[in-house]
Amino acid sequence: MSYLCPLCHAPLAPEGRSFVCPQGHQFDKAKEGYVNLLPVQHKRSKDPGDSTEMMQARRAFLDAGHYQPLRDAICQILEHAAPGEMLDIGCGEGYYTAGFAQIAEKQNGTTWGLDVAKVAIRYAAKRYPQVQFCVASSHRLPFADESLDAVVRIFAPCKAEELARVVKPGGIVITATPGPRHLMQLKGLIYESVMLHSTETESLPGFVAEQTEQIGWPMMLQGSEAAALLQMTPFAWRARPEVWQGLAAETAFHCETDFVVRVWRRDTLV
Repeated sequence: MSYLCPLCHAPLAPEGRSFVCPQGHQFDKAKEGYVNLLPVQHKRSKDPGDSTEMMQARRAFLDAGHYQPLRDAICQILEHAAPGEMLDIGCGEGYYTAGFAQIAEKQNGTTWGLDVAKVAIRYAAKRYPQVQFCVASSHRLPFADESLDAVVRIFAPCKAEELARVVKPGGIVITATPGPRHLMQLKGLIYESVMLHSTETESLPGFVAEQTEQIGWPMMLQGSEAAALLQMTPFAWRARPEVWQGLAAETAFHCETDFVVRVWRRDTLV
């Protein structure tokens, strides 16, 4: 299995340190080992996705093990699913992807990591060479029809029709989304009125909802860890300077997690 050309959608073949399609479109591997499959005309901004600061904060926070129960829960699902070809959409700096790769390797499969942020993929590819990483849009997945056994999507957007296109009949999609009380205490520092996350279940046409698991645990964070958590969230830009200062000075910031993990099975009647 390889990539599809993002320009003409023909299969890309590896040639040395490049990928080339029959039309002659060529995409070179970076020195870290990833390939950039995001043409400029598909970008919504000059540097889409998370910034370097967000990536560094996420790596520090995740390396400390604060979200390991989430990774373990998804790895357990993958163990039973026995994926061969697996994709992590919105993989960021690769913390989760590396865990998933250990599962796929047992089946002699390949793990692919995709993110729109070039800086994230550069971080990931440098640390985890056992994974095939690419910069690409989650709305235009550079993979052939019915080529993937499993797709994992943690807090990442993707068109349902794209998932239905690339997942094999009988394959699975695993989604992880915020539960109602996720990071309530952190949000309480920023918003006057804290709204619970929606409990509405998304629709994935072509898939059958097979399993739902809600997991959560309390965290006690040091100041730098609490600041890193805020930095990696989408509401960091709303935090006032005094919020950042207060978090940095914390010796024990208590915050709860709340995740909803769902397993979707691709309909075999396709």
